Amino acid sequence: MSIDRLQRCVEEIRHWCSSRRLQLNPAKTEIIWFGTPANLRKIRDADLALHVGNDVIKPVSAVRDLGVLLDQELSLKHHINKVTSTCFYQLRRLKQIRRTIGPEITASLVSAFVTSRLDYCNAVLAGLPKSTLAPLQRVQNAAARLITGISIRDHVTPALQQLHWLPVPYRVTYKLCLLMHLIHIGRSPAYLAGLVTATADLASRRGLRSASSQRYEIPRTALKFGERAFSFAGPSAWNILPVEIQKQSDTKVFKRQLKSYLFARAYAS
Repeated sequence: MSIDRLQRCVEEIRHWCSSRRLQLNPAKTEIIWFGTPANLRKIRDADLALHVGNDVIKPVSAVRDLGVLLDQELSLKHHINKVTSTCFYQLRRLKQIRRTIGPEITASLVSAFVTSRLDYCNAVLAGLPKSTLAPLQRVQNAAARLITGISIRDHVTPALQQLHWLPVPYRVTYKLCLLMHLIHIGRSPAYLAGLVTATADLASRRGLRSASSQRYEIPRTALKFGERAFSFAGPSAWNILPVEIQKQSDTKVFKRQLKSYLFARAYAS
């Protein structure tokens, strides 16, 4: 069973630490089992606890990794709810002093305390339905209303355009494309570059016209859930970009052109 292999692995780590006068801290150790709702129901009655020395660690429903809350089904709803709650708390605080500090300073504070949280690790939100991302969009809308001073009855789209803000789904696409750009120009970590394959690098495509393109291969997935992986979402976002943007090697110019392109798409209607 997977729990047995994991238990042996943890024991080996514990012995390795002990041999170097180190000690694992069970109080800061968490275990979580990921899976589909159906698979999680199958193991609900099994003993999935992890033993670290004399301590027993029970599975939890969500864990934090680099500031991102991961739940058992990887729906990221826990993470989105946490970000939403934190951002609205900051917006309520800023609303109290908005008239005193003015719109320019308000915009700077919103950028520091709100939009920075919306953008942090937002590539993990790729492939999520709009209904799941809706709370984050409500945060952005509230931030735009706070800065521009419009009421809740006014349409928020003009305010977003005035601030030149991309809607939340397009901000996710922006991050994916930026990561792909860094891979394309050879400035990304090897572990990230190893997740995608350029069409030009495929032996089966070298004699075809597509070998000279800037495109990346999109892998086949057995489940819709697989489309959320960076190996799928990254190339999918990159391949829709105009060739002149894909060929851009200057990151600053690329970011400017990418935002202009996505901005035009977001507010085309």
